[in-house]
Parts: sequence; C-alpha cells; structure tokens
Amino acid sequence: METVLLQINNAKAYKLLEDLEDLDIITVLQKSSQSSQKLSEKYAGKLPSDIAEALQQFVTQGRKEWNDRSI
Repeated sequence: METVLLQINNAKAYKLLEDLEDLDIITVLQKSSQSSQKLSEKYAGKLPSDIAEALQQFVTQGRKEWNDRSI
C-alpha cells in the first residue's frame, strides 16, 4: 500500500473520504485538528518590536495616503 498526504479544499471532501473509509477502500490515519486560537493570539510577539513598529508606521502612512488621494 501507499501513503498519500492530502489537502482538503472543500468540506464535502470529508464526507467522500468517510464513505471511502466505510467501504474499506482507504484508511484515514490522522485527522488534523483545527485550532480555535485567534491568529492575533497565535502570532503575538513573533516580530521584534522595532520591526513591528516600522510595519505599523508603514501601514498607517499607506492608509493616510489612500484617504488623502485626489481622484
């Protein structure tokens, strides 16, 4: 037998995989667990503070330029 790693792009695919497993055509070895953790919590503190500050200034400047544009 061969082991294959799949990426599920549609929730309906889970039902298809469960049906194939019920028919003993495939075996699901491991299901990934979805974390209910917010992205802001997950990545909090990952950037050094000086880089985070520079990024925040860049975003603020971009928003200001966007709002001040004269089209």
